[in-house]
Amino acid sequence: MYNAICAFLLVLASPFLLALSFGRKYKVLLSDELGNSRIPSENSRIPSKNQPKNSILARFFLLNNPVLKPCDFYFHACSLGEVSTIEPFVKALQKEAKSVRITVCTATGYEKAREFCDEVAFLPFECFLPFWLKECKTLVVLEAELWLNLFACAKKQGAKVILLNARLSQSSLPKYRRFLRYYKTLFSYCDLVLAQSESDAKRLETLGAKNIKVLGNVKSALLPRPSKKLSSNYEHIIVLASSHEGEEKGILEFLRLKKGEQLIIAPRHPQRFSAVCELVRSWAEQNNYSSQRFSQTADLKAQVVVMDSLGELINIYAIADTVILAGSFSAGIGGHNPFEPASFNCGIISGAFFHNQKVLYSAVKGIKIASDFKTAALLAHEKFSSQITQSCDFNGILEQIKG
Repeated sequence: MYNAICAFLLVLASPFLLALSFGRKYKVLLSDELGNSRIPSENSRIPSKNQPKNSILARFFLLNNPVLKPCDFYFHACSLGEVSTIEPFVKALQKEAKSVRITVCTATGYEKAREFCDEVAFLPFECFLPFWLKECKTLVVLEAELWLNLFACAKKQGAKVILLNARLSQSSLPKYRRFLRYYKTLFSYCDLVLAQSESDAKRLETLGAKNIKVLGNVKSALLPRPSKKLSSNYEHIIVLASSHEGEEKGILEFLRLKKGEQLIIAPRHPQRFSAVCELVRSWAEQNNYSSQRFSQTADLKAQVVVMDSLGELINIYAIADTVILAGSFSAGIGGHNPFEPASFNCGIISGAFFHNQKVLYSAVKGIKIASDFKTAALLAHEKFSSQITQSCDFNGILEQIKG
């Protein structure tokens, strides 16, 4: 019955999904918006003709989304951030000659996963999974990717099923409780839940989760290291990180750079790079600042730089003094991970809307909360530091996954 309902809903939604698939954010990009080829990393895999080019067409119509091979470990992570989280675990298992495969939901997540794993695909919609999913010994699902057929089909094929870095905010709990029967059924197929905090564990338990262990947030277990060393001649580097639509404009309206200050803006989504570059160029001209796109110069010489290349944010954090952590200035997003800038002792400024990251924020000392864009812009001139106060053990989590 569940599969029939999912198939019916897919038929109804198909025209909308096909129209949506033309959006740039759903395309697997091999070049930036100028058409310049990206420089692949040492282990980068460039998609071939038979691999997905569009996340919606791959997930909901199985276009160029071939079935993955049976494996020892199967990881499912939604998007770029979650894929980055599982990277060290996948690499550790690969060193032991274990076969690993990954499924994702977003185009940027797919691109990232292809850098360190050969067996990558988009997770098909629920009604396809009973026919598409192949055997694995252990399924590891990250955070809140609670797809019933993913859990059920893997379990019926004999897999051990783990929910890793599990979280459930207090504000989201009432929405989940409306579908309590669904989640109780789903958790009946889950062998182990590794929760971020005690409060997450208690809320997940009300949905039927069993065998819960609190190991902390996985994102603190093994933080990424810079892939290269960048340099800047400015005395105070301000970074607007992971910004969403409206946040760049809001900050720029109140920010005036002092002598010796540099501003680097790193938009969250690559499809917005060109629009942000145009906004920044106009603002810089009005205020007599030099500006540049990082993709065109690969250096940080201008006073205002738009980071329009993926995978560079960690390199920017390594030299930053102050980070305005975006995604937190409107209620619809819920904030982003503060661990990476905090690992370099950057001063972190956040908006007031970080409800999806409360556990992570509580593990970082020194974050300053700004009530609005004007306050954030004023705080950006200050030099201070933030530090991670809680972390979890990478090897301990890896042993849980390996069983």
